[in-house]
Amino acid sequence: MYSIHQDPLPQVAILRGVTPDEIVELASALYEQGFRIIEVPLNSPEPIESIRRLCDALGDKCLCGAGTVTHVEQVEEVYAVGGRLIVSPNVNTEVIKKSLELNMVSMPGFATASEAYEAYYAGARYLKLFPAASYGLGHVKALRSILPNDAKLLAVGGATPDNAGDWFSAGADGLGIGSDLYKPGIALDKLIAKAKRFQQLKK
Repeated sequence: MYSIHQDPLPQVAILRGVTPDEIVELASALYEQGFRIIEVPLNSPEPIESIRRLCDALGDKCLCGAGTVTHVEQVEEVYAVGGRLIVSPNVNTEVIKKSLELNMVSMPGFATASEAYEAYYAGARYLKLFPAASYGLGHVKALRSILPNDAKLLAVGGATPDNAGDWFSAGADGLGIGSDLYKPGIALDKLIAKAKRFQQLKK
């Protein structure tokens, strides 16, 4: 059983725009290539149904859940269909607290040190710098120097296989990977090829 708490370099596959009919095939391919964290953003078509099918298929082997979560009610919806990951674009302490109350992994989005600490004090330990490309490597380095050691910083928005090493060198603990991995309509073989490039970074 995968546990994000034991993963020294977590990588989140963000499948924005995925549909229920394709989620299992795509997620299974990502699993075979080494991905263990899979997010379905809630602005995808029928996201709760996709998350239900994802969890039914891979919930015992992967950390599966939702992204773009902004309300407590959404946390409860995701939990009800088996999701155990809540990724947000912002710091909403009520969303964080409800996620942790349900024993889910909370991954709130932040930009500043103040937001990072607000999320941390609400209980989140996986902090998503978003959009990372807008803030840059120097921002990550400065944040890492002041964040608590048990706070994991994930760079999301702008991480590619070519620049991932730069993010890690600056202090990022992991990546969230969206359009550089998956776009709606991508052929399965292309998804697998992209996944292989990212997973080589962990070897």
